[in-house]
Amino acid sequence: MRPPKDLVEQVESRPYDVLESEEARVEAGSNEKSLYHIIKPEIDFPVGTSEYDPRVYEQATKNFAMFQEKGWLVQDSEDMYYIYAQTMQGKTQYGLVVAAAVEDYMTGIIKKHELTRRDKEEDRMKHVRATNANMEPVFFAYKDNEVIDKLVARYAATKPEYDFIAPIDGFRHQLWLVKDKADIQTITDTFARIPYMYIADGHHRSAAAALVGAEKKEQNPNHKGGEEYNYFMAVCFPASQLTILDYNRVVKDLNGRTPKEFLAVLAEDFDIECQGKERVHPKRKHQFSLYLEGYWYLLTLHEGLADDSDPIGGLDVSVSSNLILDKLLNIKDLRSDKRIDFVGGLRGYEELERRVDSGEMKMALALYPVSMDEIMNIADSGKIMPPKATWFEPKLRSGLVVHKLD
Repeated sequence: MRPPKDLVEQVESRPYDVLESEEARVEAGSNEKSLYHIIKPEIDFPVGTSEYDPRVYEQATKNFAMFQEKGWLVQDSEDMYYIYAQTMQGKTQYGLVVAAAVEDYMTGIIKKHELTRRDKEEDRMKHVRATNANMEPVFFAYKDNEVIDKLVARYAATKPEYDFIAPIDGFRHQLWLVKDKADIQTITDTFARIPYMYIADGHHRSAAAALVGAEKKEQNPNHKGGEEYNYFMAVCFPASQLTILDYNRVVKDLNGRTPKEFLAVLAEDFDIECQGKERVHPKRKHQFSLYLEGYWYLLTLHEGLADDSDPIGGLDVSVSSNLILDKLLNIKDLRSDKRIDFVGGLRGYEELERRVDSGEMKMALALYPVSMDEIMNIADSGKIMPPKATWFEPKLRSGLVVHKLD
């Protein structure tokens, strides 16, 4: 299902998990066609209503039905693939909107690199059950393929079905329809030969969609394998086109040390260069930027302190967690410790300075971004990334394509 061309900019939205309920309420405003009424339906209730209230899921069901009745989401009359392009700061990435097999998720052909939280899984499962649909796609990566690249380039040279600049971030989003039967077959045959998919973003959505699909299989005595619930919606991008930004840390205190004492113990494991007021970015792996007391420092890890043969231990998120956050600041659990917060790279170093200069935080630590190769190597090894390691940008817009499970 898709919005009519002339309504797409009223329907489309940011994904449910990148904004709070009140932000969604403000962004939706008086726009009754906003997808937030389905993916963040708590905005239809008084301020303060829990997004986990049973009435909220019921409202999602009602609103989804209303969108279909009013023609704001319309069922396509034929099966097709969709090419979805996102342009950020002059760089474009081209993905294919596909139906991914639940079985491939369950058997590890679709690979994950993050742990999921059961409460978040349960929330999305309730939402999928209520709407009987995948309202938002998952973000996949695959190793580049020349056949797909050439086919996509041919479509990209034509006029898209949708073409708009998203509010707030200013990124461009375009969508083409792949209706040609020969092109559909080429895509299907080519993907059949691609051994693995990698979840880049949307681990909770993937888990929830797959678990609901598995539930429906168990509940159907006449299950045959071709039912729509055996699939969930994803957008697959070539790995080389993706942009992973730094995912930075801000910390409330120095664990009882003065700034001078903190820098002194930090120097046991890092070379420290003070850059004054000038912002400094890590130029390579095992370099970090520290903002403390209004000054920027470039930290370079001493040789031999990172095990680069270990796909997890060699990551900068592991190095910073082990040698700075745990060893010096006694922050052991990034998921639960209230003394630490995380800032996606799109917000820039200005946000790090603001959080520290305001007195809310004592220091900021900026990391060199993780690479897609590192993510795929970890997924291939069956291991899990440390928390708060990756920040993909741009995020997929929701509401361009919806996948019904019946």
